Amino acid sequence: MATPSLCQAAFAVFRQIEPIVVLEQLGSTLFDTALQMVVRDRSVNITDPGYSSEESQQRAITNFYMTYNLIIKLIPIIPALVLARLSDRGWRKVPIVVPLSGYLLSRLILLLVVIFGLPLKVMFAAAVVFGLSGGFSAYWPGVMTLASLGSTAADRTKVMMRVELLYGLTGLVGSLVSGHLFLLYSSSLGNGTILLSVSTLLHLLCLIFSIVLLQVKRVNSEDSEESYHLLSHASRYTRLIGGPTGINMVNVVLLFAAAFLYDFAVGGAIDILGSFVLKSPLSWTATQVGYGNMAGCMIFLTSFIGITVFRKCISEETMILIGMLSFALGIYVMSFVTTTSLFYIARLLNLFALIPMPTIRSLISQQVPASLCGTFLTLLQMTLKVAGIVYIPAFTKIYQSSLNWFPGLVFLISSIVTVIAMIPVSVVGCRSAQKQLYVRIQGD
Repeated sequence: MATPSLCQAAFAVFRQIEPIVVLEQLGSTLFDTALQMVVRDRSVNITDPGYSSEESQQRAITNFYMTYNLIIKLIPIIPALVLARLSDRGWRKVPIVVPLSGYLLSRLILLLVVIFGLPLKVMFAAAVVFGLSGGFSAYWPGVMTLASLGSTAADRTKVMMRVELLYGLTGLVGSLVSGHLFLLYSSSLGNGTILLSVSTLLHLLCLIFSIVLLQVKRVNSEDSEESYHLLSHASRYTRLIGGPTGINMVNVVLLFAAAFLYDFAVGGAIDILGSFVLKSPLSWTATQVGYGNMAGCMIFLTSFIGITVFRKCISEETMILIGMLSFALGIYVMSFVTTTSLFYIARLLNLFALIPMPTIRSLISQQVPASLCGTFLTLLQMTLKVAGIVYIPAFTKIYQSSLNWFPGLVFLISSIVTVIAMIPVSVVGCRSAQKQLYVRIQGD
């Protein structure tokens, strides 16, 4: 009797979104480490006239990632919007199934690159395939939409935060084992084949689960007036109930400016960080790269805990400032990193660095009516896309130009931009405090 009930319970679990989140994040974490190490290995023998061997390698790595990341940023915009519209018309699984197909194909292409020794530029085609499927821009809002549909209005925030926590924990585990798996050989095929085979298999299972097992729960009639649209779930912790009747445009503009500057600073620094740890004096191995990625996932968890604790005792504006200060301090120390231990100290200072963006989204949703929330959050996502288009080439060229005399210059610039981003948030905090004081005086 116990066995059938256990099987039924397991089957019920596999029909939910959480197993797909675990499999996808685990596979993606393995892929990220593999790609980073494959790019490094393929760049070892590259020499540019007028540059040293290490400079040539760093230029090759950063140029590859500049092109790859620009493709990843730009291509998914229109496909993600199309998939969002299909979801809003009732095809809830489409924004999950289609991007997962792109995930699987891009992972398979890198595996073929490693096995058959194909040119590294083939990965640009993989990035295009990934982008045309909608990529993460379509996949993650689709996940959060299904998570919200499967919960009551009272439990929705808790369910979405649980999915976020599961995402972070899976990334931590994947990062921990990815470096070790990369070093394993598969007969005569070389490093990375086992790691990429496991990653591809995980994405295949993920795609099968999403097509065959994933269950979409229908919206209850009493919840029909709430926004379940995919575009509205660009905000992960947004509260759509009880919004203002008008638009506080000044606060919205200030928050958009803060989000642009912070995303510019964080995105630019993190994009370069992957190349920075591969050069001397750090010269990380695949195992150390995995541990470094694990440190990044730990920041996700500490930020999650910070949001949970801080939201009970301080304002959202203060939470954003704490998160920005945390990143500014950590990335400033990163400017002068020369040892692995100092790298981890810098990452430790970043423990609340992921608090600002979801909190900014939450604040924006409070400045506009609920009917316009999805529109403004979509505009925010487009603003962040523009930031990506700017910071990817800008930080890459600055890093390449300063390799000889100060390779940490990009991190110093990132710290300065983060401090500037704190200014509009502080203004919003002052305006909110004045408004609350005015309301309190009126009430008295």
